[in-house]
Amino acid sequence: MFRGVSQLSLDAKGRVVFPARHRDRLHEHCEGEVVATIDYRDRCLAVYPLPEWEVIERKLVALPDLQQSAKRLKRLLIGHAQELQVDASGRVLVPTPLRDYAGLEKRVVLIGQGNKFELWDESLWEERRAEWLEEAVATPEADLPEELGHLSL
Repeated sequence: MFRGVSQLSLDAKGRVVFPARHRDRLHEHCEGEVVATIDYRDRCLAVYPLPEWEVIERKLVALPDLQQSAKRLKRLLIGHAQELQVDASGRVLVPTPLRDYAGLEKRVVLIGQGNKFELWDESLWEERRAEWLEEAVATPEADLPEELGHLSL
């Protein structure tokens, strides 16, 4: 499980260094092979360990091409997917098209999401997080899945 928020920097070549707490797990789980793709709802990247991505990719490929929304989803997620290798130092090169999509420049935020990470531009992350927190306070029960109704936090 990947969790937590890490503020990181992209180097001049477009590489980001995964925090040490995630490196061992990435190497154990997928030998450092990850797949990065766009998040089509937010201007960030989704970074999956290869085995996790393969499960999602199989489900996407099985969607019907005659359904426009499914076809669009496949084009966006599979079409932008890039296989990446986390090196021994924990660095991964984020390809230019993905950096451009997410607006990644120098300061970035890596957010553990359980089975994947999200990689955000730091200022956009702070802006969106503030919006989400404000929405959560204003309407604490809105849009929560029914399954979470009995969860105590």
